[in-house]
Amino acid sequence: IAQSLSMLGMLSSAWKGYLVPICAYIVLAVSLNLLVGICGELSLGHAGFMSIGAFTGVITAVALAPVIESVPARLALAMVVAAAFSGAAGFAIGIPVLRLRGDYLAIVTLAFGEIIRSILNNLTLVGGSGGLNGIPKYSNYAIAYVVMIVTIIVIANLVKSRHGRAICSIRDNVIASESMGIPVIYYKLLAFVVAAFFAGVAGVLYGHNLGILKPSTFDFNKSIEILVMV
Repeated sequence: IAQSLSMLGMLSSAWKGYLVPICAYIVLAVSLNLLVGICGELSLGHAGFMSIGAFTGVITAVALAPVIESVPARLALAMVVAAAFSGAAGFAIGIPVLRLRGDYLAIVTLAFGEIIRSILNNLTLVGGSGGLNGIPKYSNYAIAYVVMIVTIIVIANLVKSRHGRAICSIRDNVIASESMGIPVIYYKLLAFVVAAFFAGVAGVLYGHNLGILKPSTFDFNKSIEILVMV
């Protein structure tokens, strides 16, 4: 319905501007819910993974412009690269962090988000604190909607799978899960990496819709916004 109204010119420019961010935030909330709601681990650094995806995706898409003419193909490849970088960051931070629990985990993930923002502020490749301007607006509602649906289906099926049941058992009782032979760190890390992966995808949608990216956008408040949605 929304796509039809947009094509018929019955939506204002403001409403058109809301559609892609709505889809991006749904992807962010669903992915963080896997970690916070399903796995039971409080993370305050989701905006950090989103920022990695956003900047990586934009740089990749711009680099692919002379090689690939198709905008959807260019955006799809950018999403794959960005998601891979975000997932790798989730893996790297998850190995030491997920041995912690409760408040300690929240504090370290918060620190991680702030560290990423500080690095981006001093990285000339992404324009430093000024960020990137004039980003081509490749994102549209149709692409964002498809990405949103794929995210929901993948995570919903993951939750209903054997892996998802193991993750839920860890949330309910870690000691009982360990006594039943469930590798707790492995499944926590799986949830962390998948959440980071889809946060990177959402970052690409967000960056190519906004047209401008600044590291200051992905601060502590952004992580709290996503957490409040969950």
